[in-house]
Amino acid sequence: MRQWNKIFKEYGKFFTKPQEDIPKIVKLFREKGVKKALDLGCGSGRHIVYLAKHGFEVYGIDIAPKGIGITKSWLKKEKLKARLKIGNIYKKLPYPNNFFDALISIQVLNHNRIGNIRKLIKEIERILKPEGLIFITVSRRGSIKDIPKEKLWKIKFITSRIFIPLSHDEKGLIHYWFNKKFLRKEFKTFKIYDIWVDSNGRHYGLLGELRK
Repeated sequence: MRQWNKIFKEYGKFFTKPQEDIPKIVKLFREKGVKKALDLGCGSGRHIVYLAKHGFEVYGIDIAPKGIGITKSWLKKEKLKARLKIGNIYKKLPYPNNFFDALISIQVLNHNRIGNIRKLIKEIERILKPEGLIFITVSRRGSIKDIPKEKLWKIKFITSRIFIPLSHDEKGLIHYWFNKKFLRKEFKTFKIYDIWVDSNGRHYGLLGELRK
């Protein structure tokens, strides 16, 4: 929590523009009749604000009080509303069973070990309605080779898929690398529409629907 608070304190709105695929995801949400959506690990609120502007009943949860505070100020400035909570997403999520029509989580699920990630996926399944939609992005294995040498982090590998940066803003934060095979395995209870690589080559996007 302290590391993320530090990041939000230093950078404020860490991102201001929505992730590149969000406009088409929102279009799909509308086509599917989504009303209630959760941003899991909402950070400083870029997707909370975007979803609220497009008329959804929006919920958000993040471990960093500073990020939630920035989100609340942003919503107030835009005269928008959302239901926000401070909480650790790797513990039981504070929502009822079958509560959400859709869930997004952008560059969040990869910040833990696979055992905790699997527990979180179970919680996602619990709070989503049958046929609820999910859009996530996660770090992609091998993406580090695409980063210019002067921007590379110093990193320590725990396993072949888990590393911890020893420098840069995310120093000390666990990172887990996925590939398409692992994503399909971990999200086996979902009908996966598509898995793709984003335009910078560093993240996978996954779009799917919880099976009945």
